[in-house]
Amino acid sequence: MPDPYRVVGIVALLIVSAGCASSAAAGDVVVPAKDLSAKSRNITSDLSGWPGLTLCDGGNGFMEWTAEPGAGPRFVHFLYASGQRRPCQLLLNGEERVRHALGEMTGGFVAGNLVWKTYGPFEFNKGKNRIRLAARGNMPHLKGLVVSGNKKVPDPLVFGDPAAEAKAQQKADAEQTAATRKKLEQLLPGVDKILFVKRYTLQSTHYYTDFIDGCRNFGGNLCTLSLDDGTVTELVPDLAGGIFGRCNLSYDGRRVIFGYKPKLGKGFRIWEVGIDGKGLRQVTFDPPDEEQRVKKYRLSWHWGYMHHTDDIHPCYLPDGGIVFASSRCEFGILCDGRDILSTTVLYRMDADGKNMQQLTNSAVSESAPTIMNDGNILYTRWEYVDKGAVSVKCLWGMRPDGSVSEEVFGNDVNFPDTMNVGRAVPGSNHLVVCIGGPHMPLGLGTVLLIDTNKDLRTREPMTYITPDTDVRQEWGYNHFIGGRWVRDSKGPLYMDPYPISEEWFLIAHNPDRPWNDTKAYGLYLLGTDGKAELFYRDPEISCWMPIPVRARPKPPVPHSTFDPELAEKNLARVIVADVYRGLEDTEPGSIRYIRVLEQVPRSWKARRFWDGDTYDQQHSVVSKDTHLGLKVMHGIVPVEEDGSAHFTVPADKNIFFQALDKDYMAVQSERTYVNYRPGETRGCVGCHEKTKDTPGFESHSLMAMRHPAVAPGPQPGDKTAGRPLHYPSDVQPVLDRHCVRCHDGEKTKAKIDLRGTPTRHFNVSYENMLRHKLVKVIGENHPKTGNVHYVPARGLYAHASKLLALLREGHEDVKLSPEEWVRLVTWVDSNAQYYGSYFGRKNLTHKDHPNFRPVPTYESACGIPPLNEEDR
Repeated sequence: MPDPYRVVGIVALLIVSAGCASSAAAGDVVVPAKDLSAKSRNITSDLSGWPGLTLCDGGNGFMEWTAEPGAGPRFVHFLYASGQRRPCQLLLNGEERVRHALGEMTGGFVAGNLVWKTYGPFEFNKGKNRIRLAARGNMPHLKGLVVSGNKKVPDPLVFGDPAAEAKAQQKADAEQTAATRKKLEQLLPGVDKILFVKRYTLQSTHYYTDFIDGCRNFGGNLCTLSLDDGTVTELVPDLAGGIFGRCNLSYDGRRVIFGYKPKLGKGFRIWEVGIDGKGLRQVTFDPPDEEQRVKKYRLSWHWGYMHHTDDIHPCYLPDGGIVFASSRCEFGILCDGRDILSTTVLYRMDADGKNMQQLTNSAVSESAPTIMNDGNILYTRWEYVDKGAVSVKCLWGMRPDGSVSEEVFGNDVNFPDTMNVGRAVPGSNHLVVCIGGPHMPLGLGTVLLIDTNKDLRTREPMTYITPDTDVRQEWGYNHFIGGRWVRDSKGPLYMDPYPISEEWFLIAHNPDRPWNDTKAYGLYLLGTDGKAELFYRDPEISCWMPIPVRARPKPPVPHSTFDPELAEKNLARVIVADVYRGLEDTEPGSIRYIRVLEQVPRSWKARRFWDGDTYDQQHSVVSKDTHLGLKVMHGIVPVEEDGSAHFTVPADKNIFFQALDKDYMAVQSERTYVNYRPGETRGCVGCHEKTKDTPGFESHSLMAMRHPAVAPGPQPGDKTAGRPLHYPSDVQPVLDRHCVRCHDGEKTKAKIDLRGTPTRHFNVSYENMLRHKLVKVIGENHPKTGNVHYVPARGLYAHASKLLALLREGHEDVKLSPEEWVRLVTWVDSNAQYYGSYFGRKNLTHKDHPNFRPVPTYESACGIPPLNEEDR
């Protein structure tokens, strides 16, 4: 293994770490780091928070000292602290001696983290010698250096008394926090308190699993901080033994709504208390069948999560209600073969907890709702419909009644793959601040300011407020160190940005400790220059969610008009203005239909208690190396000559569309979904539209508006509009009729066996079609990150399929009926789905079981169990 340090010339290099200490010997030259003979402009020895240390405020700095130890070989001992890898170039009299000096982490950047590092011996000249440390990136923090003929490290007391310096550091911290609090009083006129949460840092394995596996350390409280004197008041001492989740303040500034978990094995519930600590009340309670649910769905899992329900992330609505996230939907995360991770979707309820209503139906998690200045809900939505499974946790918005759900930003941004805990900037309807985090572990990261007035199909709307921190992969964090990006699990890390203006943000911040350090996070003021100024820290526990205690203007309450007749039928109405808008290289009149599809969440009712059905992280296998979430078809609707369409869709479903040509082949597919509410009417401009796109013409001029909304109808060969997408029923009979005679495993042409012989999870023909790439698919797990880029018209599915191209060319004189063609095309357009339901036993080892690979019904495809629990 090569030495991590480079030795120049024939000079020997010795590295000594924490050897036998000795006092400075006769002839030793002791140089405090602050006694610089030359330095870059960004070097300081009096930066608040690091008393007694000299540091570089930013990158591309250097420190230089002059010493006269006499001619001859000498060692150079550095006393330094570094919470990150920050290697420096060490030069003696202008000549490089070590390429990467002081590059190891010492545990942190403060006096308590100081360690010795020794280099040498180097040949020193008679008279003055120049010793320089230089770095392209950030530098460690220096206490001083000793030039000595002795290789033993000196006694740290050569630079002073550490106890006295620790006291000085505490004093400096107190002065800094007091100064920042004073600054906050100026930035927030009339505000004298900051609301925040004390909570040991959660140990979550994913950004969304706080309530599942993050709760390992109990204790903390909901608190207020006095900006005047720094005193802290606990609002709910009676609940101090539990875990406090996310909180939000009422518009009048008098009440706090928060999530709370009392102990392991119990779910989070929503509570409310006055800002004065009075009027504590519980708002949500365990469902009546909670105990039975835990017994029914419980799987082995540590840290007390046993598939109880959780109510988390509450926020006051401008109409007087409360929006929150909850696992009461009872969905399992699609990419979780063990089915131990649960989905949360958004709910709303009245202020007293009554009239609870599910607003969304997403198959994977939604979280952290807040209210924008226009009265709409802003939240994080994780989704994948034929795209990388961990790439898109982006910002979405909707009205307080759940209608008009639409992307705010990030649906085709690869990294950061999680846009977490978003909040609108005061007074703005286009600026949002959020955390850019990873999929794993905890949802910390960098601070992003999003400008939705910019092109939402690019990265242009994102401004990095903390540009030296980023996320560039599925797991972990990245920091710009030494002129390059380094993957690192330590700070600087940020969470819970609360904008008080376009220039200033309150933030929870960990400067330099491991991401899961239970005490690492304090409260800071962050400016757009990226500098964080501490205003409160508890040395025994982390602090989160700083919110100014003040009354705020209540946003307007946006209302939607609902058609009661459609609502009664659980339908919504859709108006497409011009399907050709945004659909490149497509002739007007060539789009004939819109196919209506749904991504179906996997209900806990589909949980299996037998082995063998897991494949590619699917708890109940759906497809091979393509998509993880089940799709079901609801039918097709006609497109008029002018590109317009007017039709109904099922409400409270994850609905997406495909634009079809005359041959029922998808020219373009919507790789996301919309939750339409019952009775809602929605209009869209065209394909690949942006939120702010407008039609440019009146809806009454559309040809489709000359008739009432049509219900989706069946495709050729289908008896009903809605049906499962099931390869053994749809595709294999066509292959048996036309293809197996040549591709039968014996006289198999092109070595492609297309028989329906069962395999472990699928069948021979299905696996061979994918193996030989006869269909072009997107693998949501292959890769897990990526696949979010825009795919032009005809770039996927039927028009990119080798199989369909061969058949259209007249392969071996095969002549399909129109109905057979549509069946094949629809399968290809489904991204090659195999099973049509989450239910049934699918592993070949269960072939003798009565519930082995049942033919799905439309009802079972939509998530309704076909059998009683005991018969599965």
